[in-house]
Amino acid sequence: MSVPIRIVLIDTSHPGNIGAVARAMKNMAIEDLVLVRPKDFPSEEATARASGAEDVLQRARVVQTLDEAIADCSLVTGATARTRMHYWKVFDAREAAGRLLQHTATAGTAPAALLFGSERFGLTNEELTRCNWLIRIPANPEYESLNLSQAVQVLCYELYQARGTTITPPEREAPPATAKEMQYLFEHLEEVLAQVQFLDRTQSGDHLMGRLRRLFSRAELDRNEMNILRGFLTAVQQRRRTAGDKA
Repeated sequence: MSVPIRIVLIDTSHPGNIGAVARAMKNMAIEDLVLVRPKDFPSEEATARASGAEDVLQRARVVQTLDEAIADCSLVTGATARTRMHYWKVFDAREAAGRLLQHTATAGTAPAALLFGSERFGLTNEELTRCNWLIRIPANPEYESLNLSQAVQVLCYELYQARGTTITPPEREAPPATAKEMQYLFEHLEEVLAQVQFLDRTQSGDHLMGRLRRLFSRAELDRNEMNILRGFLTAVQQRRRTAGDKA
């Protein structure tokens, strides 16, 4: 039985890796694949490497932006080999699998996304800001580099194994906010910070917004909490207009 987990491959260079990923997903009963700006797809090489998982490739969506890929997702996680990621919660593959399944048990039909960056560079800093938390695969510290399809296989395997455990979902008053809704919140927040000239008092507005994104992403807001924050921001804007500041 498939679970609402979406595998998102970003800027994949080698079509063979896409096919191998599809095979790894089908091995572990994960069906939702989204490709962001693949260099070569569809591809005969991808189909050959899929080796029986052609249906996963046929269902795969191709989009041009990461925002399109994750808009309806209630949780966004990213696989990384980087060390010293101080600003994110980082879990190993096994713990992450349990947390992902626990989350999807309360998220209704909204999928959770698992992001994989390009073969050469992994996830960029901008892509990392879209993540609620990150996943590392424990490996030999003298050689931690995994092929893209190997990394997907390991994480899909852990998800498959975790399905055999008892998952106690946390109680929620409201469904989690989707990535698209959180993006609206961040845009609204940046607008208000600019209006009250708070960004002007910082060395870098982009740096501040990056920190605020990570702060709220770690919190994994539900829809009610997100609406409260947006309501507060709207009230700030209305108060400024009442005071005669139309900026």
